[in-house]
Amino acid sequence: MNKLPLPDLDALAHSQRLRQYLADDIDAQGGWLSFSRFMEGVLYAPGLGYYAAGARKFGAAGDFVTAPEMTPLFAQSLARQVAEGMVASVPVVCEVGAGSGRLAADLLLALEARQILPERYFILDLSADLRQRQQATIAQAAAHLAGRVVWLDRLPETFSGVVLANELLDALPVDIVAWRADGIFSRGVSLAADGGFTWNERPASGALLAAAEEIAEQCGLPPGFESEIGLASRAWTAEWGHRLQRGLLLLIDYGFPRREFYHPQRGRGTLMCHYRHRAHPDPFYLPGLQDVTAHVDFTAIAAAADSAGLDALGYASQGRFLLDCGILDRLGEIPADSVDYLRAASEVNKLLLPHEMGELFKVLALGRGLTEPLCGFATGDQRHRL
Repeated sequence: MNKLPLPDLDALAHSQRLRQYLADDIDAQGGWLSFSRFMEGVLYAPGLGYYAAGARKFGAAGDFVTAPEMTPLFAQSLARQVAEGMVASVPVVCEVGAGSGRLAADLLLALEARQILPERYFILDLSADLRQRQQATIAQAAAHLAGRVVWLDRLPETFSGVVLANELLDALPVDIVAWRADGIFSRGVSLAADGGFTWNERPASGALLAAAEEIAEQCGLPPGFESEIGLASRAWTAEWGHRLQRGLLLLIDYGFPRREFYHPQRGRGTLMCHYRHRAHPDPFYLPGLQDVTAHVDFTAIAAAADSAGLDALGYASQGRFLLDCGILDRLGEIPADSVDYLRAASEVNKLLLPHEMGELFKVLALGRGLTEPLCGFATGDQRHRL
C-alpha cells in the first residue's frame, strides 16, 4: 500500500468527508454495515461516492482504462452485433453506465457507417459529472449525431431495442460471505478504536443466506472460504425481464461461470480496488478516490434472467466475441505500413489475447423475442458452461 501515489490535499479532504458519511451511517445502523451497503456508499453516496463525484476515472489520467477507451475498433466490432439486434427488434439503443461517453460516440459513428443508425440512443447514468463528460465526448466526436442521444434518470418502464452494459455489473454492490465451520457469515464493516474501518462478521440471513447455501451445495466450498455474492446485479438483470418487450441485452464484464468463480484458488474472493492504475485489495483505503469492484458470477446473472423470462442467447469470451464480430476485418482496413496500424494492432491484442482481456472478460447476451444464432457467438458460444 505504501507504493500507491498520494492524493493532493483537496482529494484527501474529499475522502475524509466520505469517511465521515460512512462512519455516521455505521453509527445509525447500530455499529455494523453490510459490505454491500458500505460499497454502495463508497461508490454512489450523493456528491461524495466515487461515481457520484467529479474525479476523473477513465483513461490514462484516471484509475483504469476500459475497452472503448483503448481503441474505436471495439465499438466498430460491437456495432455488428448491435445492428443485428436492432434489425431483429427496433432501432433503439440504451447504454447503462456509459462512462466517458467514448463507446456511445464511437458506436454511433460505426452504426452510421453501417447505415443503420438508432432512432434514439438512450444513456442511463446517475452521475451528473459523467453526464457532462459524455455530452462533451459525443459533441466533439460525433456532433452531427448528438441530437439522437437522450439521457435517462431511471430504467425505462418498457423498452424494445438493444441494451448495452459494458463494465457495469462489476461496479454494483456485492455482499461478502464467509463459509465457516460453525455457519455462514456476512462480512460487514464496523468502526475500529482508532476511527477507521474494520471487518466484522454477523450470521447471514434472508436472501443472502439462501444464495450462500445454494453456492455451497453446488460448489462444495470448504470451511474458511470467503467470496462475494452479487444480489444487486441479479436484481438489476431481473428488472429487464419486467421491462424488455423485445430485444437484446449485451452484458460485457470480467467474471466466470459459477464453478470457476467459487474455485479453491479464489478462496479469498475477487474484490479489487483501482487507484491511479494500481490494483490492490483494500476497500477501506481512500474512500471516494478509488474504484471498488468484484468479478461477475455469470451463472447467477443467467439464472436471474431465466427466472424473469429472458432467454440466454449467447455466452463467450470477449476475445472470441470480437473475432466473430469481425474485429480483424476492421483492423485490416487500416494501412498496414502506418503508425496507426501498429498502435491499433497493439490495442486489439490487449482485447483479444487470453492473458490480457480476451479470456477474463465475457459477453453474455440475453433477450426476448429474438431468434438464434447471434453473429457474435457464431464460433465461441459457451452457454453450456453456465
